Amino acid sequence: MFATSSPADPVVVVGAGPAGATAARALASAGIAVRLLDRSAFPRNKPCGGGISARVLKRFPYLVRALPRIAAHRVSRLYLEGPGGRATTIDARGPAALMIRRVEFDALLVSLAVDAGAELTTGADIVQVCEDHERVTLTTRKGNQFTASAVIAADGVNSVVARRLGINKGWPASAVALDMMEETPRALLRDLDPETLWVAYGYSPEERDGSRGVEALRHAAGDARQRASAEGYAYVFPKRDHVNVGIGYVLSHFREAIDAAPYDVQRRFVERLRERGVLVGESVREHFTPALIPIGGPLRHTGRGRVLLAGDAGGFVNAVTAEGIYYAMVTGELAAHAVRRSTAVSKLARIYRRACDHEIGAELRDSVRIQRYLFADGRRIARLVDGAHRERAAVDLVVDFVKGSRSYRDLRRRILSRSPYLLLSFVRDCLSTRPLRSQPGVTGL
Repeated sequence: MFATSSPADPVVVVGAGPAGATAARALASAGIAVRLLDRSAFPRNKPCGGGISARVLKRFPYLVRALPRIAAHRVSRLYLEGPGGRATTIDARGPAALMIRRVEFDALLVSLAVDAGAELTTGADIVQVCEDHERVTLTTRKGNQFTASAVIAADGVNSVVARRLGINKGWPASAVALDMMEETPRALLRDLDPETLWVAYGYSPEERDGSRGVEALRHAAGDARQRASAEGYAYVFPKRDHVNVGIGYVLSHFREAIDAAPYDVQRRFVERLRERGVLVGESVREHFTPALIPIGGPLRHTGRGRVLLAGDAGGFVNAVTAEGIYYAMVTGELAAHAVRRSTAVSKLARIYRRACDHEIGAELRDSVRIQRYLFADGRRIARLVDGAHRERAAVDLVVDFVKGSRSYRDLRRRILSRSPYLLLSFVRDCLSTRPLRSQPGVTGL
């Protein structure tokens, strides 16, 4: 670790979610003094679908021993639906996803960090951050101050640390999704198949759901409505004792096209699933919590000086699946390793960026390109769903990746070698459709 003028200054991690708790555990396990700050006390609730690809267990093997302490649920089937109702069910032939409740999972990760030697301080709502040549000073809303030799900011999509230091001045509405979800006990709302993830891409609400412009879409030529519907997604995530039901849109699209309050959209979505026989029960307002998810790719600068951004704070979310927990834990650990390895402040951000690029850079860059490609035209989503019926070998490759038995590099190489036309078609269609949305310096890995 780089030398500082005050050896007493610890490393401070801001935010005790999956990224922050993982970073704190890694630092403490290496014998580095670390203080973990969070504005909440644990356990605390966190709006999130709560799905993690099963590869997290191979990437972080200590979770295998810890998970029995919470109500984790493993699933092995995916129901995938596209615009127009075309659907397919994929059987992974073994656990492919881990379903957790954030109220339990985050508390578990925090306990692991504390057991490793991290010092946890709750009730620390950071409002000011100052950095000089020697240290970083963080000030809470109550006026308490913490000094740090280095800071790992894992304080979410609206990171105060990133904003105060000017690393991220804000996400444009085209780079975040508004995720409207509820986590409700099974006694009140339940799915009929608790062993299957239910996911729909290109989900479009009906006229009664409050969409504007439906009449105009009716008069548009051919399948224009299907093309326009691509902005939405929806899901049902089964938990052991709860069910997560959510619907989301790119924020810019929600503001422009959805003329309804977030909970009204959610409630009507649950009604439609109940009519279809997917759910039983009613939506419960008190369990509804909307949240923003960064889907534009990592920031171009995910660190500067003594400060590194991990998890949602740095935009480390898969733009296609909206999965963030796995990448949060990976970047939290990589940030901790960068602090340990760096011998000079000037090298810290570069070491971190290279580590992130090596492990997850390619898949996150590709996820942004794929998301923009698919969401530009709902017909492409429909073709993807239809193709899953025929391309079992390709689906098996993806399943192996999700389970952690295949690297992304190998998956990418094998998919393209199986169908080089896929790459040519992808590039051709990207060039022939609308320009990619501008993002705030993202995909800089």
